[in-house]
Amino acid sequence: MWSGPVRTAVWRAKVLNRTRPVPAARSGSHRSSCRTWIRPSGFDTGLKVFNSLTKQKEPLILAREGVATWYSCGPTVYDHAHLGHACSYVRFDVLQRILSRMFGVTVIHAMVITDIDDKIIRRGLEEDMSPTMVARLYEDEFKRDMLSLKVTPPAVYLRVTENVRHIIAFIEGITRNGHAYATNHGNVYFDIQSIGDRYGWFTGAVESQAEPGGSGKRDSRDFALWKQSKPEEPYWESPWGRGRPGWHIECSTIASCVFGSQLDIHSGGIDLAFPHHENEVAQSEAYHQCGQWAQYFLHSGHLHLKGSTEKMSKSLKNYVTIKDFLQSHSANEFRMFCLLSKYRSAIDYSDSSLAEARTSLGTISTFIHAAQAYMRGELQCAPVQEAALWDSLAQTKAFVLKAFADDFDTPRAVSALMNMVYHGNRQLQPVATCDAAARSPAVFGAMIRYLTDILDVFGLDLLHSQADVLSGGGSLQGVVEQLTHFRSQVRALALSRLKDQTTTDRDLLLKACDTLRRDLAPLGVVIKDRGATSTWEITEGPRGQSVQDKDQDKSS
Repeated sequence: MWSGPVRTAVWRAKVLNRTRPVPAARSGSHRSSCRTWIRPSGFDTGLKVFNSLTKQKEPLILAREGVATWYSCGPTVYDHAHLGHACSYVRFDVLQRILSRMFGVTVIHAMVITDIDDKIIRRGLEEDMSPTMVARLYEDEFKRDMLSLKVTPPAVYLRVTENVRHIIAFIEGITRNGHAYATNHGNVYFDIQSIGDRYGWFTGAVESQAEPGGSGKRDSRDFALWKQSKPEEPYWESPWGRGRPGWHIECSTIASCVFGSQLDIHSGGIDLAFPHHENEVAQSEAYHQCGQWAQYFLHSGHLHLKGSTEKMSKSLKNYVTIKDFLQSHSANEFRMFCLLSKYRSAIDYSDSSLAEARTSLGTISTFIHAAQAYMRGELQCAPVQEAALWDSLAQTKAFVLKAFADDFDTPRAVSALMNMVYHGNRQLQPVATCDAAARSPAVFGAMIRYLTDILDVFGLDLLHSQADVLSGGGSLQGVVEQLTHFRSQVRALALSRLKDQTTTDRDLLLKACDTLRRDLAPLGVVIKDRGATSTWEITEGPRGQSVQDKDQDKSS
């Protein structure tokens, strides 16, 4: 292996040679700007993903069999996290769950926490707090919000302030390789011209507005690796004087500290593609002197308030915080809301879109409870077309897996699940009387198991979500049980023992039962008459009640 100046000279020669015309990309490669993406060699997962580097779907090939190295840009912790952040993190959480649980890939996920930044410093001055206190306050809140949304934590969170020594060494390496320069003002800039035509992976990168900077920049596109500190700002000692890291260098350094010179997957919101991810690629490849640092970039679409073309963001003051959202909605609703659109698509946030998510959850929950009641013999219905349901289950499994393998297509997967639920519900229509026909509980057990398994992949748990709410509230459970039991007795009396009495008396009792059922529904208590029995469940409603099912045997 070459080392030192020889290795640097060889890599620079390769870079400069790429300024010459490049022949048509061979099979397995893709041209972007004036450079070529080379398909990695390694383990083919069987999935195709939309790679922002090539702007098309590519086979997902990992360097190590069964393992994906994954880096994502974390939050800049100066304010409350909002639903725009939540949408991106939930979507990528779903992708990682699918990759892990459906395709057997262990995802090693690292995330940076940006805990030093101009915005953090300004917030500290506004609140009369140190930047460190501001960052810790909002970092802790962010982590709680992610847990509330059932987002799986990364293998490791890494703070910028705890990695400054590594960042300084990384900048020194880039400078040593001839791709950065220091100014007389104590700033260090990346030298865009030094990498020839290797800058411009992402759409609009060349034409986009240059990063603002002080005097001494050689090219308007050059970006800061190290910034001289201003009076009363936090600083670290460095070879260039007191200062702090630029924005982009933190991610390249920390990802390299964890994963080395090559990374399988890098993810983030589409707004980070340029300049942030573009600059990450440039400085990482300049440091490692490699031809291709990150193999795949996955970008999530923006979250918009319905009727607005602007993304939800702190700077525009058009956001809903995660904490406020969870006061009136549930994590299940938000996750389903995200699942109903492709992860890289823009998504509109509105009452109607949340209602659609809630309805989908309710339909699935209703089927599961009905199927369980049937399996216990509490739901009487006509003979089940068992073979058709087994076929529906098999077709759904194949279709869902195919959708997942096609760039994690969750809308198609959810649609397939809902179609299976529809066919299952058609077989579970209650009847007043039923002959002693053969029953088919096993197929419904298989359907329930598959549904709950896929829901778990999605991070949804309709049967036990926030079960501690009810387990800790035994009085509520007891009240509902006794209420349902009393209603069942009255209803049974009306249906059986009062047949010889006047129609008016019988109808009054049945009407009273129906009124009670109707009045409890808005409170989240759903009572269902299943022929000779009644069951109840507490459903997940607009204010995020937990889901808990309790089937109540009726005494006649």
